[in-house]
Amino acid sequence: MRPASLKRQTSAGGIIFKNEGEESSVALVAVRAGAVWTLPKGLIEKGEKPEETAVREVREETGLEARIVDFLGSVSYWYFMRNENTKYRKTVYYYLMELQDGAPEDHDREVDEVAWFSVGDALKVLTYRGDIEIMGRAKDILRDARKSGSPAKGGCPPFGI
Repeated sequence: MRPASLKRQTSAGGIIFKNEGEESSVALVAVRAGAVWTLPKGLIEKGEKPEETAVREVREETGLEARIVDFLGSVSYWYFMRNENTKYRKTVYYYLMELQDGAPEDHDREVDEVAWFSVGDALKVLTYRGDIEIMGRAKDILRDARKSGSPAKGGCPPFGI
């Protein structure tokens, strides 16, 4: 057997929130026949900025329109595609996004289900450690925004990370 190829991938995605009374809810997606709850994300296309990808992928995977209000950071990990004999180093940039419009029923076929969760419940149902880390950052930003009485602020890095 030949040694595996090594490749890099870069994706972007986000956490969509909506405020309901005293609490924020976030939208998560279920994949792999509903066995995995994760954050919406996808590959950055040629000529696309991470922020553009995040908005597009969130819309495609959740059916929801959102605007970026903050940068949450990035997560990097390795995964192996056996059928390609390729090991990928993937980096995903995540953004906190405020719901503008849309309906979760309008998600694409890559996703099994879209559901709203309280931030606390989202931390319990998310499958991947990196998603949990990013959700923890979102929780802190949303909590601080509620305490100050102001909306989450736009701390996004410049386009083209």
